[in-house]
Amino acid sequence: MTAPGTAHRVLAGLDAALIQKVEALYKDLHAHPELSFAEHRTAAEAARRARELGYEVTEGVGRTGVVARLVNGQGPAVLLRADFDALPVTERTGLPYASTNPGVMHACGHDVHAACLLGTMALLAGARDQWSGTVLAVFQPAEELGQGAQAMVDDDLYARFGTPDVVLGQHVMAIPAGTVACHPGLAFAATDALRVRMFGRGAHASMPEAAVDPVVMAASTVMRLQTVVSREIASGDRAVVTVGALQAGTKDNVIPDEAELQLNIRTYTPQVRAAVLGAVERIVRGEAEAAGAPQAPEIGTMHTFPLMVNDEDACTRTLAAIGDVIGHDRLSDPGASSGSEDVGVFGTSADVPVCYWLLGGVDPDVYAKADAAGTRNRDIPQNHSPLFAPVMQPTLTNGVTALTAAALAWLGPASHPPPPSA
Repeated sequence: MTAPGTAHRVLAGLDAALIQKVEALYKDLHAHPELSFAEHRTAAEAARRARELGYEVTEGVGRTGVVARLVNGQGPAVLLRADFDALPVTERTGLPYASTNPGVMHACGHDVHAACLLGTMALLAGARDQWSGTVLAVFQPAEELGQGAQAMVDDDLYARFGTPDVVLGQHVMAIPAGTVACHPGLAFAATDALRVRMFGRGAHASMPEAAVDPVVMAASTVMRLQTVVSREIASGDRAVVTVGALQAGTKDNVIPDEAELQLNIRTYTPQVRAAVLGAVERIVRGEAEAAGAPQAPEIGTMHTFPLMVNDEDACTRTLAAIGDVIGHDRLSDPGASSGSEDVGVFGTSADVPVCYWLLGGVDPDVYAKADAAGTRNRDIPQNHSPLFAPVMQPTLTNGVTALTAAALAWLGPASHPPPPSA
């Protein structure tokens, strides 16, 4: 751990010029979003800027990931992670730096994560006399698919760049800007994303008796799936079953041959996960049989996210350091989130602790007004919304501050500590 006061000395470098660079980078990344495993421009930009800061940079890790390493003498190794993929969402924020890539948007704030990481990298590179050890900055692709972290690990991340002592990261969310929220222990849910194909028999719309209608079959399935959580999961357990997509047919007077559903399932224990997945399969197959489907449905997994568990001791140490620089009154515990994250893969694959926190991105006054009116869900766009737009400040400054303080909480003291101030 670095010496007392180190974080404040390092953060003195977060001046107007650096803040301006972080803001400009954020706008650039937001305007040029790229989908999972297609983050070529984004990766090149992160790599270029990391090299300018003096980091040893390797591109193409886990397909499109970037690893930037700064070795500064003997000491602990700290992995700082930022994801940088975008979503297939058409932006409707009206921002002057809105997406220029039609149908693609940074609707989950990964542009914030990457910009803040580069800001922290700049501060640490410029203050190497204040700490010792190794900074391993990981720009991860394909978080939205739940595949990017594993892809980087499978590409011999640790054999090539060394095993860290801790994994740190943050995610911007629709909570007040200037605050940090973190839940020790089970922090993010597991996710199973399923694709279901249900088969019928097509016919003319005027002769439904000649068909087995997959639209009706799918509609019945959707409604029945809503009973899984309400009627099959104990009230003390948590689970979410969402049908996010239902596609069938091409024309009003044609009964199609098949329908496709896409499901998103969130659970917090292996037992509940098994129960929910079993219920989903039973209902899908049961509705197909009840409809007289000529073919059994197909149920396939599109992607999964494991449970993400924050190490309690690591959170205590990290949050104490963050609170010392942003104010302990700006820290909170949000409880376990129904969202999912693959950042935990970096920790479990190396058997090292993870501390992952939430970064506020909503104007505090706007948040307070909506909270007082009880309209937060209606008035404040959430992650993945086409209207999601974190305020640049104090979000970016707070993000750089928190990540820098967290890193310094784990890095070693300077080899030659500065003399005490007079």
